[in-house]
Amino acid sequence: MRLIWVFLLWVMPLWAEQAADGVAPEAAAPVLAGSSDPAVQAALAAKAAGVPVEAREWMIAAAHPLAVQAGAKVLEAGGTAADAMIAVQAVLGLVEPQSSGLGGGAFLLWHDGATGEITTLDGRETAPLAATPRLFQTPDGKPMGFWDAVIGGRSVGVPGVPALLGEAHRRWGNQPWGSLLDPAIELAEAGFEASPRLAALVAADQERLSRYSETAAYFLPEGKPLEVGARLVNPDYAETLRDIAREGAAAFYATGEAGIGRAIVDAVRQVPDNPGVLSELDLAAYQLRERAAVCAPYRQYEVCGMGPPSSGGVAVGQILGMLAAFDLAALGAEKVEAWRLIGDASRLAFADRERFLADEDFTPVPVEGLLDPAYLAGRAELLRGAKALPAAEAGKPKWNHAGLRVDGVSLERPSTTHISIVDRYGNALSMTSSIENAFGSRVMVRGFLLNNQLTDFSFATHREGARVANHLEPGKRPRSSMAPTIVREAGKPVLVIGSPGGSRIIGYVAQTVIAWADWGMDVQAAVAMPHLVNRFGRYELEEGTTALGLAPELEAMGFETRAVEMTSGLHGIEIGERGLSGGADPRREGIALGR
Repeated sequence: MRLIWVFLLWVMPLWAEQAADGVAPEAAAPVLAGSSDPAVQAALAAKAAGVPVEAREWMIAAAHPLAVQAGAKVLEAGGTAADAMIAVQAVLGLVEPQSSGLGGGAFLLWHDGATGEITTLDGRETAPLAATPRLFQTPDGKPMGFWDAVIGGRSVGVPGVPALLGEAHRRWGNQPWGSLLDPAIELAEAGFEASPRLAALVAADQERLSRYSETAAYFLPEGKPLEVGARLVNPDYAETLRDIAREGAAAFYATGEAGIGRAIVDAVRQVPDNPGVLSELDLAAYQLRERAAVCAPYRQYEVCGMGPPSSGGVAVGQILGMLAAFDLAALGAEKVEAWRLIGDASRLAFADRERFLADEDFTPVPVEGLLDPAYLAGRAELLRGAKALPAAEAGKPKWNHAGLRVDGVSLERPSTTHISIVDRYGNALSMTSSIENAFGSRVMVRGFLLNNQLTDFSFATHREGARVANHLEPGKRPRSSMAPTIVREAGKPVLVIGSPGGSRIIGYVAQTVIAWADWGMDVQAAVAMPHLVNRFGRYELEEGTTALGLAPELEAMGFETRAVEMTSGLHGIEIGERGLSGGADPRREGIALGR
């Protein structure tokens, strides 16, 4: 009965009231390309009705029906979750180019069905070797304006997605490499219809998209923004994928005369108004990193995520670790007291994040100290009052590094995409992929957009005489909030989840885990419930939802509140005794499919 009440109060108003980035939820939008498939129609109907998609053998949830269909065909043919991810990412780079693609980076978590081991791959972008800490500073040493830094070649880091795709296939794939790129190649040549979300985002960004001729020609045909349903053909992308299919992921980094890498370097360095410093050496030197998974206990579960340079795994683990001291199940989703605890736990985690988290290859990071149960128990004691914390400051975790450290300011804009997959072999994959801000640097080359991930660094190197952990250095990876997550029980995966959304990703994922683990919601209800996010003191309540009804009580507790549009794109899979359940965020165009 409680679940029905929660669904009626929290979830149903979302489809009736919410708009994201000017795009109404799919239930009210024109039918998406590819949705004539009965399975896709059923998936869209399930999402609109607020119920999960059920399956027994395999499941995939991602941000666009065409991409999900490509991955589903791979899984149906006996491919692994890694094989399906490659097909999905290749199609997403075509049909959802504003969010991810070959020109960006990604973090991947893999639970191996045979060994039970968790592996994480870091395909985050790296700063060019010629990039100095002053790359995003004005001549007088002040930080540049964000948009002055983003647009053009200056913000482009070395892409990591192609290297990650190649390594994932080498380790865990069982299908021919080239065949996994065929769906995207065929779609790029035959064309696809622009979705409502893509068309709306192009219209909103047309001034920036118009700055570079190749980008403008694709997204602004005849000088006008794409219309919903307009047919897009991308032969350049098809040719790029053919090169990679034929020669492997290494083809992307090739800097010979006709190489993809050479084209990237030329595009970045020849931007007329804001050139970058990327070189052929940077592409040749790029290395994928395998990192230790960050796992933290919560109730009877183990919540595993990505470690530095992502702050996602640590911050989600900290939030849940602090909240483990409180009975959120008894409070329920409707009680403001639960949200006071969640909001202030998030603030404390973000305070630690700003102080300590960065690329651990360049900056020591006290991961163990930040997740130490005794440290989190002490932080949880700060939540024992009845009012909002007057201030949330970084703590003092156990750490043997004596260097001075000060908080930095790094902007992350809400774009990105997330893929969750479980295959017939018991493998589970969670991958979050991004080109950072929507449409990235707005520089397009060989049919794909290049990232602007370097603007995820702090533009300032020092404050008050101390070093900012996340400042820019040559070869360094910028800090991220991407939080691909696999929740396990007794060593087996029970929830695969993740989201786009800039630094709000951390709150989205933590809230979803709480909704599922504490409040008994199924995966579809958990990803659809309205968001309440507190990162830096102000409580952001999702505009157009019932979350706004908690504003008076939160303000009485001492929080400042603000209504904010929140375009999460949560995609999750629950694994239980009766099989698989998939959920897709109603704020975006994705679906879950399974068999």
